[in-house]
Amino acid sequence: MLLNSLVIILMLSGFMLFFATTVGLLRFPDFYTRVHAAGKGDTLSTALLLGGLILYLLRDFNGETLLTAVKLSLIVFFVFLASPTATHAIIDAGYEAKLPSWSKHQQREGSGGGGEAGSVPGKDGKPDRPEGDS
Repeated sequence: MLLNSLVIILMLSGFMLFFATTVGLLRFPDFYTRVHAAGKGDTLSTALLLGGLILYLLRDFNGETLLTAVKLSLIVFFVFLASPTATHAIIDAGYEAKLPSWSKHQQREGSGGGGEAGSVPGKDGKPDRPEGDS
């Protein structure tokens, strides 16, 4: 009974985090915050869902379920290694491509998040220099 409750709590928490990740992807203003939401939410929700599944499998303890639980634990471990690394690589690629980041000043002026195409925004939110100039 207690184990079933724990499994339900872990699974529901994982699903709620996946939902929050989806909302973050749709609502956040720029590339960097969207990727941040996707990376954090994906990692933690996957761990919660698979943790709930591992506990559910271990109710019936035998060699087969133990082997499956170990395999799922390895998946959780590799997701915890790979997901933050991939998120960092994606954000680094966006930074190197000079994708503009969101600021409150841009929202007050109503310019959205992009500025002019092919420009790098300065501190005042206006294009500071063309993209090709370094």
